[in-house]
Amino acid sequence: MKVAIVKYNSGNTFSVGSALSRLDLEPVITNDPDEIASADKVIFPGVGEASSAMSYLREAGLDRVIQSLRSDVLAICLGMQLICTYSEENDSTCLGILPHDVRRFPESVGKVPHVGWNTITDLKSPLFEGVSEGSRVYFVHSYYVDAGRDATASTEYGRSFTSALQHENFYGVQFHPEKSGQVGSRILQNFLDL
Repeated sequence: MKVAIVKYNSGNTFSVGSALSRLDLEPVITNDPDEIASADKVIFPGVGEASSAMSYLREAGLDRVIQSLRSDVLAICLGMQLICTYSEENDSTCLGILPHDVRRFPESVGKVPHVGWNTITDLKSPLFEGVSEGSRVYFVHSYYVDAGRDATASTEYGRSFTSALQHENFYGVQFHPEKSGQVGSRILQNFLDL
């Protein structure tokens, strides 16, 4: 099985690649559109800022490649936000694969960014096969997707937000499975097993 990790200026590709290596899988880390399009599975990670990430994706032609993928795609953290329609982060138009907006946490929720371990509940996806309700995973983010019809997990941080979603072959997780210990490894393995 060929797994491609999308390499771009906001990707945490090394830690995701290391997590897959621990599952005895050696991914291809690439920004080559043909390599990405021909992969059996694609992981679209992200750490950083939405508008500069989208600028890079457009300049490299990766926006159209990601939008056209028919293989299973796992979008992580900023990657999940970028597959939505719009982000309040620097007024960014995103990939528009899912019809959701990304909003900044208000200061009223407490410390922003939301950093550290938190629980995932309302689990409704094959990604969470064998994962217990209320399992703890690792988050680092200041922006979130409102709870909506594509949500497959939710988390409380001053308000309920979507911590995972799915639309057709696109799966998104706001947390970092590659930094979430055994639970994260199980989620990554479940993605590979889809």
